[in-house]
Amino acid sequence: MKGFIEFIRERGVVGFAVAFILGGAITKLVASLVTDIVNPILGVVLSKTRSLETMYFRFGQNKILWGHFVSSCLDFLILALVVYFVVKGLGLEKVDKKK
Repeated sequence: MKGFIEFIRERGVVGFAVAFILGGAITKLVASLVTDIVNPILGVVLSKTRSLETMYFRFGQNKILWGHFVSSCLDFLILALVVYFVVKGLGLEKVDKKK
């Protein structure tokens, strides 16, 4: 048992678990931001649709859902920026460096 506790302390398993849980929460928050706020605004600005995700163009009989792709890209970019600024703000970039 002592070895297990030492492993958790050395490797930061608890910190990893907390980061994993917070990462899931941040992902939900950013997805909601993009879906509920950014997409409707961009949908109105770019055309008369309700949301960016519903935008498409026709290619023969098929619909190319470019709005959904752009929405997913925005979701990724905002999430990447949030993670970057959290890591920089908390000084976590130095955590994994060798002693």
